[in-house]
Amino acid sequence: MTAHEKPGRKPRRVILDTGPAAAAEGGSTGILVRRFLEYVRHERALSVNTQQAYQRDLRDFSAWLAAGNPTTLSVRDLGDYLAALSKRGLARASVARQAATLRTFFAFLQLEGVVRESPAELLTAGRRADVIPGTLSPEQVDRLLESPETGSPSGRRDKALLELLYATGCRASEVSTLRLTDVHLGESFCTCRGKGDKERVVPLGRRAIVALRAWIKDTRPAFAAHAGSNPSWVILSSRGNRLSRMRIWEIVRRHADKAGVPPDIGPHTLRHSFATHLVAGGVDLRHVQEMLGHASIATTQRYTHVDATRLRSIHEKFHPRR
Repeated sequence: MTAHEKPGRKPRRVILDTGPAAAAEGGSTGILVRRFLEYVRHERALSVNTQQAYQRDLRDFSAWLAAGNPTTLSVRDLGDYLAALSKRGLARASVARQAATLRTFFAFLQLEGVVRESPAELLTAGRRADVIPGTLSPEQVDRLLESPETGSPSGRRDKALLELLYATGCRASEVSTLRLTDVHLGESFCTCRGKGDKERVVPLGRRAIVALRAWIKDTRPAFAAHAGSNPSWVILSSRGNRLSRMRIWEIVRRHADKAGVPPDIGPHTLRHSFATHLVAGGVDLRHVQEMLGHASIATTQRYTHVDATRLRSIHEKFHPRR
């Protein structure tokens, strides 16, 4: 009986592979996790962010399992683990992600012959709540984007960063890794690399182009000189290094406070505002999906919304019984 089982329970067990591969592993959770992480890194070539998410999730799972053996778990056992995460206060979306990690992990064990059937195959964590993320009004976005003092080098950098975030709807990680060769100001577009290293082309508006041109031409060379080399990233720190996601988040928060907009916003707020304002302006949802880099239109539908005021005005204008 494993440490997490309840007395009297007889959960369905996975069938163990008794061959040499399973024996060599000795049922060690740590070894199995390391093999899985090597697999997603080298064979599936998943993004660094995805690899890190898998590593965090499986670290939590290993801590919960303690000295237990993952190859002896049932779907009920895994359900208990997800329930424990929920009771600990983990958000529903995070629990759903943990469930997805377990499905992928046990599918790998099945592929490797460590188990013959996966207990996580039928694992569910309930539907994700369709929580609408915070968004800024166009007026609030204007105040935020006008916040940087463009008379200073760092202000011109921050201006270019904020304009880029809102103009493209890119994630902070995508802006952080954007290279000079990805930006085509003359043609008014840039190439972004999203999850799974998938590329997409996103148009650039006039204001973003002006801010980026001022940064790249007049200010960025002085920042790059501090690196002692020729950094390829578009947005640089004062030392000429690539700007981290955390630093981007800090810059957005600092200017939000200065502009008098909600203080709890971040780069993702600008991404959501970008999508919301496009949809409100009449852009087809499929086009928004392409610009956001969503694999499924359902994700875009959850990600965007139309405010109640606009719905009310449409109803009053077109409903025959208004």
